[in-house]
Amino acid sequence: MKLMVIGGGGREHAVIRKLKEDPAVTEIYALPGNGGIARDAVCVDIGAKDIPGMVAFARERAIDFAVVTPDDPLVLGAVDALEAAGIPCFGPDKKAAIIEGSKVFSKRLMEKYGIPTAAYQVFTDPVAALDYVKDAPLPTVIKADGLALGKGVVIAQTRQEAEDAVRSIMEDKKFGDSGNQIVIEEFLTGPEVSVLSFTDGNTVVPMVSSMDHKRARDNDQGLNTGGMGTIAPNPYYTPEIAERCMEEIFKPTIAAMQAEGRPFKGCLYFGLMLTPQGPKVIEYNSRFGDPETQVVLPLMESSLLAAMLACRNGTLAETDIRFSDGAACCVVMASDGYPSAYEKGYEITMDDDVTAKVYVAGAKLDGDRLLTNGGRVLGVTMTAPTLKQAIGAAYKQVEKIHFQNAYYRHDIGSRALQALEG
Repeated sequence: MKLMVIGGGGREHAVIRKLKEDPAVTEIYALPGNGGIARDAVCVDIGAKDIPGMVAFARERAIDFAVVTPDDPLVLGAVDALEAAGIPCFGPDKKAAIIEGSKVFSKRLMEKYGIPTAAYQVFTDPVAALDYVKDAPLPTVIKADGLALGKGVVIAQTRQEAEDAVRSIMEDKKFGDSGNQIVIEEFLTGPEVSVLSFTDGNTVVPMVSSMDHKRARDNDQGLNTGGMGTIAPNPYYTPEIAERCMEEIFKPTIAAMQAEGRPFKGCLYFGLMLTPQGPKVIEYNSRFGDPETQVVLPLMESSLLAAMLACRNGTLAETDIRFSDGAACCVVMASDGYPSAYEKGYEITMDDDVTAKVYVAGAKLDGDRLLTNGGRVLGVTMTAPTLKQAIGAAYKQVEKIHFQNAYYRHDIGSRALQALEG
């Protein structure tokens, strides 16, 4: 089979590496891919939002199956356009991708169908929103309605921070039209859990749970980032909680989308908070998470291609999907200064005895040399029978990988280990 994977980050690299394991796969094209992905797939200079370009390429190369991974093309209708051109796809159509594309839609969906989430208010008028935050309990959470590169959420600790967030999103249009509406919701407390799941619109099959680390610096200090590392499985996500999430959140969400005439097929990401009152939804994503994918897929023992085809064809209930009982740790090596200003263009070198799965997020090829070309540069992943072993192994591998200005957190997984040992 000839496959086409849309996107160009570490998540796409992990997806491509896993798809390559399937003997049915003969060729993989990445649009646009990156310098590291170029060693595992044929990179094509077509942007992830260039829907006419990807459709034309898929037709020209007679692509058998397309995998649309990033949020933007999903929300813009890439799957609709490819399917209309006769290219089968993994990923939700535009009507279903709204579950991530609009926070207002997803909050109202949960309210309508009794899916547990934080209490909230929706605002289209900045004056009304500013008036509301004068008395809202602190801390309070302020979210831009639309996509904002994962940066459209502010946890305001003070009245001033809340007012600044409203003005920045609604009046200054920091995130463009994504800020035409905002959601202001209660601040939830408890351990966070990410659960990616396969779904064909009827059946839902959760993958291994994971724990992301969003802050740039050790001990959860510094700015929020796209993710500095992940571990799987998440020790807070016990079998009892998993069962409760299936009955109270996962199945009801799939049924709600069906009832709304928006059946969701693809990977539905549940961002959960395990509150004292039980698990609640913080957010939905309409695709694989990044960097959660970099620990979940290495633990998958069955065929990713078979799972993706089943999601598209409505045969998930009969499909074999298995994950290892082991653990995985991914440490993100970033350019120092990320997520603010950082330098790029430095050569990446690796010792001969590197055994990690190294997923490339931000790098480009210069001849045979791989150069840094982004804030998050690499995701270094190791699997092992236990979480402690996986974390130790990942950090040993990080020491064997070198580029100027490299920065990484030293405590990925430490909170999870405390939970296991507690």
